[in-house]
Amino acid sequence: MTATDFATSRIDTPIEERESMSFDVIIVGAGVAGLSAACRLMQQAEANGSELSVCVLEKGAEVGAHVLSGAIFDPRALTELFPDWETLGAPLHTPVERDEFYRLDEVQGSTLPAALLPPSMHNSGNYIISAGELTRWLGERAEALGVDIFPGFPAQSLLVDDGGGIAGVMTGDMGVDRDDQPKATFMPGMALYARYTLFAEGSRGHLGRQLIERFELDRDSDPQHYAIGLKELWEVPAEQHQPGLVVHGVGWPLQGNAQGGSFLYHGPDRQVMVGLIIDLNYANPWLSPFDEFQRLKHHPNFARHLESGQRIGFGARSITKGGYNSLPRMAFPGGLLIGCDAGTLDFSRIKGLHTAMKSGLLAADSVTEALQMGDDAPSTLTDYGQRLEQSWLGEELRRNRNFGPALHRFGDTLGGAWNWLDQKLGGRLPVLHDRTRDHEAMESIEQHARIEYPRPDNRLSFDKPSSVYLSNTNHDEDQPSHLRLKDDRIPIETNLPRYAEPAQRYCPVGVYEVVENEQGARFRINFQNCIHCKTCDIKDPSQNIVWTPPEGGGGPNYPHM
Repeated sequence: MTATDFATSRIDTPIEERESMSFDVIIVGAGVAGLSAACRLMQQAEANGSELSVCVLEKGAEVGAHVLSGAIFDPRALTELFPDWETLGAPLHTPVERDEFYRLDEVQGSTLPAALLPPSMHNSGNYIISAGELTRWLGERAEALGVDIFPGFPAQSLLVDDGGGIAGVMTGDMGVDRDDQPKATFMPGMALYARYTLFAEGSRGHLGRQLIERFELDRDSDPQHYAIGLKELWEVPAEQHQPGLVVHGVGWPLQGNAQGGSFLYHGPDRQVMVGLIIDLNYANPWLSPFDEFQRLKHHPNFARHLESGQRIGFGARSITKGGYNSLPRMAFPGGLLIGCDAGTLDFSRIKGLHTAMKSGLLAADSVTEALQMGDDAPSTLTDYGQRLEQSWLGEELRRNRNFGPALHRFGDTLGGAWNWLDQKLGGRLPVLHDRTRDHEAMESIEQHARIEYPRPDNRLSFDKPSSVYLSNTNHDEDQPSHLRLKDDRIPIETNLPRYAEPAQRYCPVGVYEVVENEQGARFRINFQNCIHCKTCDIKDPSQNIVWTPPEGGGGPNYPHM
């Protein structure tokens, strides 16, 4: 039995000297995909009259702490899992009442008629929710069914059996100082073994990334694509509040520099969610996603919803958006990739919660069948891919497979027209591909004019430090940095002269700085600010930054995001 490396801690405690536990199934990540899988597994075990041990590991301090989404929610998968979700008190309180879609320029927005929008952009029957609240509710349901949930315990590395299959995970060491030395509180991570391990880490999961490489799961698919989603939660006066209103926009402020779109949702309790999604295939190294988002809120179409309100939350997260063409094989010896760890989000709908949940339900079906077969079951759950293909999840992703590639190739106007026609024809237009990886799209500073962003007015726009504060981010400063450089020289010797070290700008919370003094330039990593958005791991043009989980419980704590 071996453990993969690149754990945050460099203390080498042999596996045989660590405490260990065994389960039937381990699920890495207490998001909607992982918790849906856990609930379905226990429901099926109860129906079959069998005993089942299911463990869910969550790196956040509590279930839902690291969950961030827009969020417009399609309840289809929830209804499959809990048909009586309304009676059970699921936090779906605000149905969508009205959709507005705008093409924005700097001073105004023109309304796009509903008839000209791709069908996937219509939200009738959906709900405006807090993804964190839904996740906490699912966690309660899972525990009531007998699932063991361990928040504050990140899965740090993979356990690999003698045959090369996945046998479980190792949790991270606790109580290690910044010099990789044990403190008085040191506690080595545990070895957790399972018949099957499901990886539901969310977008750009660090173990999911290792699994894709180890088993060449993406050999037959297009490269995965990502966006960064930035979101704020506002509380507005009652007279401004329009529960159920959904606003989407394209165009400004991203015109000419990047692709993406904006959103504003009126949820319950006088809350308004506002955000900007920026595709991470942008070329201009001077672009700052955080500052583009701050500019957005000054547009009249958005400002009128926020003026006289108070900002009460901030967060950012990468979005796995490659869609059907970029899906890797999800089964490997000993486990599965599910949810955004695999990339099941339907970007044509800007929705991934229902698809992540469905992927978890399908995973539970495959694992249950394999466990019932006992020792004769194959270690690789090869039936999972067929289950997905034959489900409504596979049909939805397959039908909308051209959405992202069309926008990347043709732009918002022509790409939008292509998608409208493709969806009207049921996804029958020729298949488009986008085989350029997001980090490969960045160009040098000589090819782009510097972008000068306005100073925040602290009324509609704000700075990074105050935003980090609202994310409730916390890391013990006396611990190893969880943001590792493969080569310490690259930021200054390569990225600075060619790209003006773009990490200073693509990071939304000021983690990365170039500090210059009489001795020259130095690259500084303020890991304490990190909100785990994973943008650095994705967008660094030299692919030199590796995100790993910090000590358990570190990072943001989003109460209602």
